[in-house]
Amino acid sequence: MLLSADIGNTNITLALFDNDKYVNEFRLASDRDLSKEEYEILLKSLFKDYLIEGCVIASVVEELNVKFKRAVDCVFNINSVFVDSTINLGIKIATDNPTEVGADRLANAVAASKIYTGAVIVIDFGTATSFDIINSKSEFLGGVIAPGINTQMKCLKSSTSKLPKIEVSISNSAIGHNTTDAILSGVIRGTACMVDGLIEQCEKELGEKATIVATGGYCGLIANYLKRPFDYVNPILTLEGLKLIYNMNNKKVKV
Repeated sequence: MLLSADIGNTNITLALFDNDKYVNEFRLASDRDLSKEEYEILLKSLFKDYLIEGCVIASVVEELNVKFKRAVDCVFNINSVFVDSTINLGIKIATDNPTEVGADRLANAVAASKIYTGAVIVIDFGTATSFDIINSKSEFLGGVIAPGINTQMKCLKSSTSKLPKIEVSISNSAIGHNTTDAILSGVIRGTACMVDGLIEQCEKELGEKATIVATGGYCGLIANYLKRPFDYVNPILTLEGLKLIYNMNNKKVKV
């Protein structure tokens, strides 16, 4: 089986693929303080019933890069593929500085170019809300990075003295008649307005209509407030991208 590991700022998402078929998914906290040995214990516990024959890792948390890869390689006796702009991605990275593009965004771009046709805009609702733009020539042009929904909520709570901490939920009206509803309108509806506006601007710069693909935990919530619906919602897009990257960079796999 192939293990795909997406190390984000909040969670490590671990997915299993068996002959390209998605099997199961596990999550760990992205704990920067855990040692390599402690990650080894967690991996052994989670995957004791599975035969892991390969692994691909995308990480945006530098403190975890080395020790997590070493833990994986040690536990499963493999040489995992670590994703960055220097390996074979099957697409052109047409940004000013390819080395600064996050590995999760590279995986999104690869999946978008291989799964969908024409120009694609991937919107990933995570710790940050990011747009990854791929044109019809399968070139990753760059995108947009904005604070994610939870990040906005935390910022409002930590940066003000009177605004309360609230849970993310449906925004019942644009005009908030109390503080909670006002925050929900600003964050939830505000994010939807940003998405609508940026899709329009990005398509104008692309010069072509794009397929809009959403991924990440809050895409279903935001979809309620959009003028233009998502064309596709793919919750495992990043993980599928990692699988594709592994296949392109592992000599044992026939692509």
